[in-house]
Order: sequence, then C-alpha cells, then structure tokens
Amino acid sequence: MKQTFKIAAALMLAVATSACTMETTSRAVPFELPLGAGGAEAVMIAPDFRVAKINVSVPDTLTVSEENGIKPRADIVWREDPFGNRYEQVKSVMEAGLNAGAQALDGVRAVVLDVQLVRFHAQTQKVRYSSLPSKHEIEFLLTVRDANTGAVIVPSHMVNATLNALGGNAAVAADRAGITQRMRIGEHLAGVIYGELTKPIAL
Repeated sequence: MKQTFKIAAALMLAVATSACTMETTSRAVPFELPLGAGGAEAVMIAPDFRVAKINVSVPDTLTVSEENGIKPRADIVWREDPFGNRYEQVKSVMEAGLNAGAQALDGVRAVVLDVQLVRFHAQTQKVRYSSLPSKHEIEFLLTVRDANTGAVIVPSHMVNATLNALGGNAAVAADRAGITQRMRIGEHLAGVIYGELTKPIAL
C-alpha cells in the first residue's frame, strides 16, 4: 500500500511540476494592488520541498469527550485505541499520516512543518456500527518554514482534512479485513499534506 501511494504521489508531483513550474495568475495578486492600478502580477512557482521535520501540537485546551452518543460536543473524539490519553493518541495518528505523505517529497529546499490540531472528531462506537452517515472531521493549522533560516514560506492557514467514515456493514467488513480507522485516516492525511506541499506558491 505504501509503494502504491508513493507511485501515485510521484505521478501527481510530475503533473504539478510540468503544469505549474512558472505561471502567472491574477488570483495571486495582493488585494491592495489590483490589476490595472499599477500593481504587478505575482509569479507563482511549483515548490521544491523536502520535509526535514514535522512538529505536531495538540493543545490541551481542546476538549475531549468519551460520550457514546451520535455526535458529542467536543474537539477530540477518538475510540479506536483503548481508553487513555486521547491527546497523545490522536497526535500519533496525525504524525504517522503526515510523515507518510512528506516522505513522497524529495525536493531541494528543506522545510519544517508546524501543525496545530484544531479538531479531530472521529466516530463513537454507537455511530460506527449504525447506518448513520458520518465523517472523520479533522482540521489543523499548517505553517511551512525554511529549515535553515526559520523564515515562514507558507503562512499559517487552516487545512480541512475531513473524510467520509465507514459505518454499519461497511465498518464491520473493514474490521474483518484489518482496515482500521487509523489506517484510513493516515492514508488520507498523507494525501492531504502532499497536496498542500505541492501547491504553487508566490515568489
């Protein structure tokens, strides 16, 4: 599965590089310098990143719920691991997925990713084995910095990594096949971070 992702990631990078190596877009123009008012268009380039380090933080101000309801009101809901420190558990899920996606990048510029979790709302037991539709709601703030200078390359911005969750018979079938929530979320996070780090950036 890891090899399949790397192949797909390499193909995505090839497309992004060939299509976005050097392009000009009015969407990148600073709002205070509109076209036709003396402002120049920003030049967008495909980044050439190599991830040197990922710092994942899960603030203790985030709320946690162990309620086995349909949708507990909390920032963190995670039940696949045994009862314990949910902050550390979801941090490990985030780190595994983000690192897997980062490994597909082998660019020249070394960068550090600062990731601050905002929401990690997976399924309760009640929802997972019911016919109710549900999602793994994952949101985080991402900042990309130069690994050598610490300069911010991509300012902090919200990334929505929400994905559809399996439920009912599909969840039971996944359990039997050894496909865990951790695996599905990790693979999705890998794709999300790869997409974020291959977006064109302004010079």
